[in-house]
Amino acid sequence: MSSSKETEGAAVPASSKGSWASFLKSMASFNGDLSSMTAPAFILSTTSLTEFSAYWAEMPSLLVAPADEKDKQRRAMLVLKWFLSTLKQQYATRNEKLGSEKKPLNPFLGELFLGKWVDHTGETQLVSEQVSHHPPVTAYSIWNKSKGVRLQGYNAQKASFGRTINVKQIGHAILHIDEFDEDYLITLPSLHIEGLITGSPYVELNKSTYIISSTGYTSRVDYSGKGWLSGKKNSFTATMFPNGKEKDVIYTVEGQWSEKFEIKDAHKRLVESYNAKAQPKTPLQVAPIDEQHPLESRRAWKKVADAIQRGDMDATTAEKSLIENQQRSMRKEEKESSREWERAYFTKQDRHELFEQLSRHIPGGEIDSDRTNGIWFFDANKAAKHYDY
Repeated sequence: MSSSKETEGAAVPASSKGSWASFLKSMASFNGDLSSMTAPAFILSTTSLTEFSAYWAEMPSLLVAPADEKDKQRRAMLVLKWFLSTLKQQYATRNEKLGSEKKPLNPFLGELFLGKWVDHTGETQLVSEQVSHHPPVTAYSIWNKSKGVRLQGYNAQKASFGRTINVKQIGHAILHIDEFDEDYLITLPSLHIEGLITGSPYVELNKSTYIISSTGYTSRVDYSGKGWLSGKKNSFTATMFPNGKEKDVIYTVEGQWSEKFEIKDAHKRLVESYNAKAQPKTPLQVAPIDEQHPLESRRAWKKVADAIQRGDMDATTAEKSLIENQQRSMRKEEKESSREWERAYFTKQDRHELFEQLSRHIPGGEIDSDRTNGIWFFDANKAAKHYDY
């Protein structure tokens, strides 16, 4: 088994500043989804978006911690703590490791990313699959069988350019804890890219996200970030309260999601503190590339990733075109024979009753299934062919 990928580059090199300026100008005049634009080689990532699902669980002990807590208020707080701990992993680690945020590879329909984490909590499994290409949608399931904890969800991104790159994330995640037969609906933050002018892009979150529990609690996270004159990068405040009773605050959380934050109770007493940089991460284990299925991300994109590493844009374009043309051919054949691509782990449904029940507590909480090509569920029957699920 191999661990996560190595450093793949840095911020925009001085020799490429002119190309970067030209790219920014082309973005400003571009109409449509920015994900379809061809970016300069120095800003391309060797990582596909299907791998991003792994950021939910790089600290499995925090993911499963609520399962060991008997008090339902504290369980809801621990779910909030875990969610906040994932933000650095999801939105800041690439910038810190690579020198700047990179444009990820756009997954093809049917692309898979499979792995697991092994620590004192047991095995935590990951399945991530590209379930739609137009619009692009990634679905995922993460589970720890010994702790009875399961996270599943799906998401799409819509990118546009205003004064910066703005990304609206469409979709949601649901965390289920078997021991208490309870669920937590998690919405996804909107984000924008800072540092474009300087050539060192990084993610900043904005607006609000919610966690709604089936046991009657809401957590709201408000993102602020650094302003022109004041504020700190990646800042946020969060409150937890009974559903519909926002003034009856049970816990508050404040700090920077990429640095440190503190959790306090209703009497402003410190309950827990968290240091994102000090929290140990568990390495994700994936099969060696030559043992992976041809549809698995790192095997499928290997030649493209190698070309990006070399800075060979011609080879990058050629290898990407081979994959894209093959996909177009497959879609054409399916259309001509009135077939649809069979998803390996997920199934599309028309309704999501649990989402409908919990989302009533979210302002404007809609499922937006028309923007994700349906509502995607992890299919345990399909998974049973590959896992002891």
